[in-house]
Amino acid sequence: MSTDLLGTRAIAQIGILVHDIEKTSQTYADFFGVEKPKWSWTDPADKALTEYRGSRSEARAKLAFFDMGSLQLELIEPDREPSTWRESLDRDGEGVHHIAFVIKGMKEKITLLERNGMPLLQKGEYTGGRYAYMDTFKDLKVLVELLEND
Repeated sequence: MSTDLLGTRAIAQIGILVHDIEKTSQTYADFFGVEKPKWSWTDPADKALTEYRGSRSEARAKLAFFDMGSLQLELIEPDREPSTWRESLDRDGEGVHHIAFVIKGMKEKITLLERNGMPLLQKGEYTGGRYAYMDTFKDLKVLVELLEND
């Protein structure tokens, strides 16, 4: 395996799958003594251009973010459409889904990780950038999300 695949070691985000974003975000808010963030839907499919396991997907999710200094906690409540979020929540239940890193050169990083046996699982666009979930679970025991901001 190659080394220094991402060009960064700074974890930007931890993503956690939940069944009830309202309840869980309130629990986190109470635990940390902060205001409960408002959740929002991911962009619709025509804007997000979501691809899951190589096919277009209508998948969306409710997201809530807690900024914890240099790290962000992301709570994710997926809809029923095919996605890595739905698959993981159905298979494994609630809990950690991914760790995310802000990178430069999305296409190159995806290619490099795939060459190292870590295939692309899901990708899409968001306002201000793009994301890709890489199937690093076999090696790292968690998925890695790549985030590239414009």
